[in-house]
Amino acid sequence: MSPQPRPAKELMELDEIDCAIVEALRQENATNIDLARRLGVSEGTIRQHLKRLKDAGVLKVAAGIDPDALENQQAALVALNVTRAYLLEQKAREIAALPHVLAVSIVSGRYDLMAEVLVNSNHGLVDFLTGELAEVEEVSATESFLLLKSYGKYV
Repeated sequence: MSPQPRPAKELMELDEIDCAIVEALRQENATNIDLARRLGVSEGTIRQHLKRLKDAGVLKVAAGIDPDALENQQAALVALNVTRAYLLEQKAREIAALPHVLAVSIVSGRYDLMAEVLVNSNHGLVDFLTGELAEVEEVSATESFLLLKSYGKYV
């Protein structure tokens, strides 16, 4: 069963308030009231901007945890090549839908795609590569990089 493609993110120009909201939320979690006070606007204005940003797929507010704090979990990067360049977006979406994948990026350089994964220890990476990822057709090569220690990284 192939995953349903997600609609492309809506292209939009971020205004000054949008940028300030995003930057404030990058620093710490804040309520709409806190954001409104900090930015000198009404809570309703914050609510409207957040809704617009979320609806457009530009902003996702989520909690993250330091992967080094997760016992028996291993974060890794998996670099991938696909057989045909026109398949890049399709394969990126398919891989992004796999259970252990946190994110996938189309990249330049030696590889076509870079997947961030979080698995159960080293055996989990083997299971991911030989099970989940092996089901994705048209992947011609992979190289894995274990993240031994991360700084400023949250999953």
